Amino acid sequence: MTKYTFKPKDFKVFEVEGLDARMEALEQQIRPQLHALGDYFTDYLETLTGDTFYAHVAKHARRTVNPPKDTWVAFATNKRGYKMMPHFQIGLFEDHLFVMYGLMHEDKNKAKDVEVFENKLETLLDLPNDFQISLDHTQPDKSRIQDLSKEELQKGIARAKNVKKGEFFVARAIPPQSEHLKTDKVFIAFLEDTFKHLLKFYS
Repeated sequence: MTKYTFKPKDFKVFEVEGLDARMEALEQQIRPQLHALGDYFTDYLETLTGDTFYAHVAKHARRTVNPPKDTWVAFATNKRGYKMMPHFQIGLFEDHLFVMYGLMHEDKNKAKDVEVFENKLETLLDLPNDFQISLDHTQPDKSRIQDLSKEELQKGIARAKNVKKGEFFVARAIPPQSEHLKTDKVFIAFLEDTFKHLLKFYS
């Protein structure tokens, strides 16, 4: 029995038809690990930053018809929420697990908060070659940083700054069959390594 990691079958919850049935599957197969990861990484982030973090497991409470196609636990320094500020996420789509840091379009200081990526563009370009960029957290598509030019990265940052719905996340993603998911120990090591890179943009 694993506490933190996910098995390939866990990703299949997103194939379950219907809102109620999928929510029940998420509750049984995914949320226990998300809560455990929330407990582990609030302590981890607090140790590394000196700031108090709170875990927010997605509730999908506003959904009335369409079942969620992803789910996550978010980490922020606000007890009441995370969408209004830069935050970390660990989550799943049907075809991958993602870890990321950045800001949603709801961020109250988005134009200023996104400047950290502008100011640390070289750090962004120097990340390991499996790191990616997401410009829309609701979509699974992400672009590998190594496949983007400096100008394309700057364009993505500018969009997050100037477009109302613009977002910017630095991410790392692995497939359901990844070796990083084989055991809790290996998975936590992968997550810790990822967070250490993402923390370069935290301030």
